[in-house]
Amino acid sequence: MSNDILLKIKDLHAAIEGKEILQGVNLTIRAGETHAIMGPNGAGKSTLSAVLTGNPAYTVTGGSVIFRGKDLLSMPAEVRAREGLFLSFQYPVEIPGVSMTNFMRAAVNAKREHEGKPALSAGEFLKLMREKKALVEMDDRLTSRAVNEGFSGGEKKRNEIFQMAMLDPLLSILDETDSGLDIDALRIVANGVNRLHTPDNASIVITHYQRLLDYIVPDFVHVLAGGKIIRTGDKQLALELEQRGYDWLIHNA
Repeated sequence: MSNDILLKIKDLHAAIEGKEILQGVNLTIRAGETHAIMGPNGAGKSTLSAVLTGNPAYTVTGGSVIFRGKDLLSMPAEVRAREGLFLSFQYPVEIPGVSMTNFMRAAVNAKREHEGKPALSAGEFLKLMREKKALVEMDDRLTSRAVNEGFSGGEKKRNEIFQMAMLDPLLSILDETDSGLDIDALRIVANGVNRLHTPDNASIVITHYQRLLDYIVPDFVHVLAGGKIIRTGDKQLALELEQRGYDWLIHNA
């Protein structure tokens, strides 16, 4: 595991429609680490992912976020993605009329251009797609269709991990990627995430449930409540939360 700091969040405050949701989040993520963020509904978990990836609905009212030594908050959303930030959505959207192949080729080559690399040829791109589809057990028929159009919930989540594999991000944020998945789909998605993990990248796994962490074992578990992280531990903390809920932590925070 590297000691390189990929992300440093310091005293982050953020609001939506004038209501402050994040109230002083502090978090440091190094290359090679997997961090789980858990917490009750309304705690600010999805707000944190939205703020990090540049969702314009949210306003940062204080604090700083440094990604790979750069001011993340000053970057437009598309630049954050090209810099190596990836968000797996809780509710992936359909994009009718846009083929998966064209969508992914545009995204991959935009990232390569940002990195000063030449665009992939059609042959190189199709070879990369075949490799990554096999890695995440992605069905060929899904990549031949429009983005997420007619996909089941599990297929949409698997497609998110396929996109993650294609883009090879340095920091992946998985926002409740286990939501609505049966046990087989959960296993496939988690296996894909694990296969993509390297000493040079990192993941933030946002989840309500400990069951996902049976498959993606975190180095750190953070409890987010009231807009800030109130407890940090290891996998045992997730098991304790499964048994006891959040109230005991919130009341003692």
